[in-house]
Amino acid sequence: MYAVIKTGGKQYKVAKNDVIVVERLPGEAGATVQLDAVLMVGDDKGQTVGAPLVAGAHVAATVLEQTRGDKIIVFKKKRRKNYRRTAGHRQDLTALRITDIVTGGKKAAKAAAEEKKPVPKAEAPKAAEKKAAAKAEAKKAKPAAETQDVIDAASDMPAAAAAPKKAPAKKAEAKPAAKKAEAKKAAAKKPAAKKAAAKPAAKKAAAKPAAKKAAAKPAAAKKAPAKKAAAKKPAAKKKD
Repeated sequence: MYAVIKTGGKQYKVAKNDVIVVERLPGEAGATVQLDAVLMVGDDKGQTVGAPLVAGAHVAATVLEQTRGDKIIVFKKKRRKNYRRTAGHRQDLTALRITDIVTGGKKAAKAAAEEKKPVPKAEAPKAAEKKAAAKAEAKKAKPAAETQDVIDAASDMPAAAAAPKKAPAKKAEAKPAAKKAEAKKAAAKKPAAKKAAAKPAAKKAAAKPAAKKAAAKPAAAKKAPAKKAAAKKPAAKKKD
């Protein structure tokens, strides 16, 4: 079986146990890499072409080493512009060994083998864990014993001493209520007193303009006769 995969912008035709060199992929030597971009899968019976990828197919590979490619010279030039640039480049590469080609959503052979392995039994708890559990149980038992002692002590006490005194609490609650009622009455009296004090003030204010008008009228009356008396008499005609 073979497959056509895509990685690093390039396509590679691979089969099991092939070694290919692709552009840098993350992972140290010995790590497992899964390539999901499978464009086509084929064998002696036929081929399956993806649109664009084959559903449920992937290629498993193991990282052999992280390396670099050969050095290349990059030269740039623009004629009649006196532009020349020279640079070198070495591409980072990863060497892979193809371990398995999975199709139809089937699991890789290694993963299936790991699943078939028997699950190890849980180890017996250590002595330290047992001690910690015993301490936790002892702590839980102590509060229960203390509550039982309190109940026993309460049962030994006389009924009069054990009963709570509710009367003082009621009296204490009654006092604030009485104080609130007195405060409300005092607040009600204050507005009434203010209104009573406001009425005489209003009457006085109304009386003042009337008094001013009355005082102004006699003054006007006195001034009028004075003007008439001051009028000049016509001059007597001269005799010829």
